[in-house]
Amino acid sequence: MEQTNAPKKRNPMFIIVLAILVLGGGTYGLVKYFHGQKHEETDDAQISADINPVIPRIAGYITEIKVDDNQRVKKGDTLLILDNRDYVIKVEQAEAALEMAKSNRASAQATTTAARANIATSQASVGTVDAQIEAAKVNLWRATQDFDRYSNLIKDHSITQQQYEQATAAKQTAERQLAILEQQKKQASQQTNAVSVQSTATASQISVAEAAVKQRQVDVDAAKLNLSYTVITAPEDGLISKVNVNPGQYVQAGQALFSIVHSQNVWVIANFKETQLNKMAEGQKVTIEVDAFPKHEFDAVLSSFSPATGATFALLPPDNASGNFVKVVQRVPVKIEFTDKGDTLIRKLRPGMNVQVDVHLN
Repeated sequence: MEQTNAPKKRNPMFIIVLAILVLGGGTYGLVKYFHGQKHEETDDAQISADINPVIPRIAGYITEIKVDDNQRVKKGDTLLILDNRDYVIKVEQAEAALEMAKSNRASAQATTTAARANIATSQASVGTVDAQIEAAKVNLWRATQDFDRYSNLIKDHSITQQQYEQATAAKQTAERQLAILEQQKKQASQQTNAVSVQSTATASQISVAEAAVKQRQVDVDAAKLNLSYTVITAPEDGLISKVNVNPGQYVQAGQALFSIVHSQNVWVIANFKETQLNKMAEGQKVTIEVDAFPKHEFDAVLSSFSPATGATFALLPPDNASGNFVKVVQRVPVKIEFTDKGDTLIRKLRPGMNVQVDVHLN
């Protein structure tokens, strides 16, 4: 029986399918190529927002929590209340110390006023003694003139011995009176100087008392400020995260309790490869697709570039100084802001949501 080596006929359907696949693959490749010339894309991007931590400025025990998880709050709303009894006592102590300082200042002022009055009295006494000294000098001059005249007259017996002795006694009396008055003036001057020194000292005490009053007033203000910190309020509008504290719990100053997410102001942080940044620039149009809303496109604009790669800001940045260096393409965070603020879906975006970013190159 003879065998024939006739070629097998190919199925025409196979050829059609293969042609369609080749044509479709080529078309897809061309579309992606031309698209890549005018676009840069990445899916390494997430929604970001302002997240304000709630941090107490003082330590204390929590007495009351005014908010729940996921609750919306306004700026200034009360979030937590700490036990304020210790701080109330500190305010009272500071106020008592302030009153004592004011009393000391008043006492120093009264002492200074009395010292100034004594200075005036002493100065008046000195003035009186000066007047008496002038009068005593006049009396001494007159008595000296009489004594000199009587001394000449007694030689020729023109006057009696009694008259001469009276003139001598009058002169001696005037001299003693002048000496006494001069001694009184010296004592009055010394007293005035002593009172002046006392007045200066009391004036210094007033300065010290004034400084003490200011210090005690500062202590009162600081105590009242710490008392106001026992009521913790919302720093901004937003949504409360999970509240991780309970009444009766002791918290430290500076301890992060929970956070407030300012959801009204959101943006996108996209991590582009460093090789994609060649044609990218600030102000370029961006189209964003959020995984949570796959059928909706958000309009945005490229706002700014990070000053360094994301790895640079990592807790443990890579050290490429070792000999076994392997080059890895780095990614640079890029901030993208939404332009259509009236889009109602923006309010539903939450930090951390994954997005697809498409930058339209100029």
